[in-house]
Order: sequence, then structure tokens, then C-alpha cells
Amino acid sequence: MIYILLSISCSVTVAVLLKLAKRYNIHVLQAVMWNYLAAIILSYIFFRPELAQLVSVPTTLAIAIGVLLPVLFLILGASVRNIGIVKSDIAQRLSLFIPILASLYLFGENFGGLKVAGLVVGFVAIVFTLSRKSSVKAETSSLVYPILVFIGFGLIDVMFKKLALDKSIPYTSTLMVIFCISFIIAALTLGYVVIVRKKKVELINFFCGMVLGSFNFGNILFYMKAHRAMASNPSTVFAAMNMGVIILGSIIGIILFKEKVSKLNYIGIAMALVAILLITLSQKYAV
Repeated sequence: MIYILLSISCSVTVAVLLKLAKRYNIHVLQAVMWNYLAAIILSYIFFRPELAQLVSVPTTLAIAIGVLLPVLFLILGASVRNIGIVKSDIAQRLSLFIPILASLYLFGENFGGLKVAGLVVGFVAIVFTLSRKSSVKAETSSLVYPILVFIGFGLIDVMFKKLALDKSIPYTSTLMVIFCISFIIAALTLGYVVIVRKKKVELINFFCGMVLGSFNFGNILFYMKAHRAMASNPSTVFAAMNMGVIILGSIIGIILFKEKVSKLNYIGIAMALVAILLITLSQKYAV
């Protein structure tokens, strides 16, 4: 579980940094592009992948993840602008349905009573924790954004799991290739923004992106390690990661950003803790 805890910590730190970006007028797209450069540099420093390994990565899967990572960022941003952060966050968290179904039907995991109970409590916790009023009124045509968020985040969880199961080459080599692809996609997108929309590239965004990339690198790395360590129980990783981000994110939101939290939200946070406990116990007791 240590890898899950480390991944949760890095994931919430990334969310906090992105939230602070608006306060300090950081251009998020520029920061995201440099974030992938930081991930590439860290991958090389810590793993020293050989060229032969880099050219032997599972091409289709690496390209799919590499393209989807920055594209999902753009989709999430569009969703927040069109329907608000609350509904977008709900769509992202409820995407847990997709990897859980994949655990059952694609990865052949057996679900005991404790795990089923934990997942049910967990899904209710997601709804309760994210149950907040949104001031953004969405048009019917805008509903495509949360749908894409739901599908996109669900699929990328499943693809990372498949990548973790591939023992043909070190997954660290594949991660470096993925980060390179994501950097290229983000750079092309930023190039369009700079040339067409006349947005200036600023040094502050580079420094912020490097810090962001360090935590994003840790988030993905520890997430992959968790899947490797708990290869026969992917649903545990999916659910514990999701619930943990909700709990820690909510605590930091309350303390650091003074976010208003309702009684229903507090019940949801408590239920998320119960869900993690049940799912953890299911690892020890096959009930």
C-alpha cells in the first residue's frame, strides 16, 4: 500500500499546484508542456534506459497513452469552462466504473464480499463527497465534455494497468517514451497557441512546469509500481487510489483553500475511509 500512498500524495500535490497556477497567473498549458520535459529528464536520470529498450516498447499502447495524457488535460479544461469544476470532478471520479469493470472482465479478478461492499460504499462516497452546487449552467451540447472526461480517465487507468502487466521490457523505459510523446503533443498544441493566439512563452511557466513534472512523474511511477506489486488485485489499486485522492484532496481543500464543505461531504469523506478499510481487509480475508 506504500506505493498507493506515495502516488496519492503526488497526485494531490499536482492538483494543488494546478489550482495555485490560476492565482499566480501561470499559463497552465505551458507548465504542462514543461512538466513532461521534467518527467523525461527524471526518467533518464533514475532509470538510464538503453536505446534497445526504448525502440522495443509496446508501440500501440505507448502512443495511445502518450497522446491521451495531454489531450485529457485539454478536455478536462474545456469541461471545467463549459460545465464547471464540480460536475467535471464528478465525471473524473466516477470514471472508476470503467477500470473496475475491466478488473472483473478483462483482468479476471475475483471479487469477494468485502471488496464488493467496499466498492459500493466507495461509489456512494464519491457522490456524497463531490455533491456541491455548481454556479455554471451547462447547455445540453456541453454534456459531451463530462462524457469524454468519464471515458478518457477510465481508459487511461486501464491502459496503465496493461502496461504494468507487460513484462517484456522494463516499464520505466516505456514511461520515458510515453513522456516524450506527450511532450511532443503538448509542444504542438502550445505552438498553435503561440503562433495563432499570440501567447508569449514565459520563463516562470518553465520553472513551474519543472516542479509540476517532478510530482507528476512520482504520481505515475508509484501508480505503476502499485499495479506491479498488486498485480492480481487491480481493483484495489484503482479504488484505493481514487478514494485516497478524494480524502486527502478534501482535507487540503478545507485547510489550505478554506473550501466550504457540507455535512453530506463530510459523510462522503468518512465513507471513503470505510471503503478503503473494507478493500484493504479484502486483501487479507478472501470473504
